[in-house]
Amino acid sequence: MKTNIQITETIASFANESESTWISEQKASIGKALALAFVKAPRFISKKNIEVGVFNGWTLDQIVRLNLLTQLDQANIDLLFETAEMQEAVALTKALPYLENPATFLLRATDAVRSNMGPVFDAIAFGNTYPKDYFSEAAWNQLVLKCIFNDKAIHQIIGLDERANQELANTLSDFAHERWSAGRRVPSQVWRLVPKFMNESLQADIEKLAQSEIPRDVLAANLVKQEVQNPGSTQGLWQELELPEPIYTA
Repeated sequence: MKTNIQITETIASFANESESTWISEQKASIGKALALAFVKAPRFISKKNIEVGVFNGWTLDQIVRLNLLTQLDQANIDLLFETAEMQEAVALTKALPYLENPATFLLRATDAVRSNMGPVFDAIAFGNTYPKDYFSEAAWNQLVLKCIFNDKAIHQIIGLDERANQELANTLSDFAHERWSAGRRVPSQVWRLVPKFMNESLQADIEKLAQSEIPRDVLAANLVKQEVQNPGSTQGLWQELELPEPIYTA
């Protein structure tokens, strides 16, 4: 399996000799002993940042934990979810796309969206293919909207443009109206989600945006209009609007 090879190669590239020895010893375990190794991993494995390859953005201990999870059955993985502290929950959530029968963990993934622990939410929202592949439209929209409401970087959501939909576009319009009526604004890059779903209300929103005194909003309006007229032509052009932009700044 390609993923297992990538896991093994990454660990071999970043683990030192003592870490490699510990990993080999633990992988000889089964069942609860292997689950316990998942819990103990940070005591023996460093949190060295991985900045290359498919696991870019992970830490070494998270990849080692993933390696152990791929050998566990669902019952033991469920038990780990039930008893996880925050860093364990982060590792479990990041691992979801790589587990056997990922769809069986859908409730675990949607629980992560509802989590009040920021790192756990980030683990499902950013750099994780699971929502794109398995979330319903309603669950997907909840994920995107929570990012927007909490001023998080939606462009880091895998599948953001691919899974844009009419209901989400309409909700964003309603949200913008609420913010505008309060003398506030919304992050400019959220408008990237509406070009395929333009209606009379959204068209009026974009015209209002185009009259803004804020250059970012004007750029967003222009990009939406360009995308409507020539689909696909704005790919890569939204990057200028991906810089942090506090949602509660008037």
